[in-house]
Amino acid sequence: MAQQVPPTFDWEQESQTEKMARKAKESPFMIFGLVGLATALGIGAYKYKNRGTMSTSVFLMQLRVAAQGTVVACLTAGIGYQLANEYFLKSSDKKD
Repeated sequence: MAQQVPPTFDWEQESQTEKMARKAKESPFMIFGLVGLATALGIGAYKYKNRGTMSTSVFLMQLRVAAQGTVVACLTAGIGYQLANEYFLKSSDKKD
């Protein structure tokens, strides 16, 4: 079985936009995680003024847990998707 060698890049000449595009192609669920993080932070900022008697520190801790949970859930879904593609969905392609 021939092992695929990743293409060689000149990292010093890569702009931030090109780097983000390359990362998105390598790991598309990272983008979903970042969007989920931004969504959780946006909802948190909106709900901050309606938090009632809850202290700011408790609210921010709960917001941090929600944002981290969103990112971890997206990354876990990405790993599950990659495993399913590699081991379950492509099993018919591998004929030894």
